[in-house]
Amino acid sequence: APHVRPLESFVDVDGATLLRSVIDQRCNVVVSGATSSGKTSLVAALLAGVAHTERLVVVEDTTELPIEHGHVVRLEARPALADGPTPITVADLVRTALRLRPDRIVVGEVRGDEVLALVQAMNTGHDGSLSTCHANGPLDALLRLETLVLQASPTWPLAAIRHQLARSIDVVIHVDRVPGEPGRHVSAVCEV
Repeated sequence: APHVRPLESFVDVDGATLLRSVIDQRCNVVVSGATSSGKTSLVAALLAGVAHTERLVVVEDTTELPIEHGHVVRLEARPALADGPTPITVADLVRTALRLRPDRIVVGEVRGDEVLALVQAMNTGHDGSLSTCHANGPLDALLRLETLVLQASPTWPLAAIRHQLARSIDVVIHVDRVPGEPGRHVSAVCEV
């Protein structure tokens, strides 16, 4: 079985209670952090608190999210190969996920055009969805998502993009490695 760290290894008891309520209240969450700060591990810990009656559809570039859950559909992107089959992008898979009647959609990491499909999913009743984003802090995460949307849809006005992100994402949880200390820690939980 995959090893999933308990929430208490990221935060104190009060913090774990807060994070559990974020999941129980079906908030749309973006987990931000630097490379190997523990984003994937935290998402796994958050998903451990999701009821087993809920259907999770997990979309990843490569399967790396350890999940112990009874009802998971995993979708993995397929890269372009010289003489291989047609590539399948994360953006394609997020659109496919919407047709699989998910209770929650989980997107491994947003780094390209899939941001549009994710924002749309979070804005069309797929509450409780989660994703991760490479960033140095919660505000930086929102600015990064804004930039990704702008790159994917250059004609959208910035005000519209910000409005859409604010309506789609409820909470940004930031994870950090603390120099000189073992493990990773949640350093911020911010309401959008």
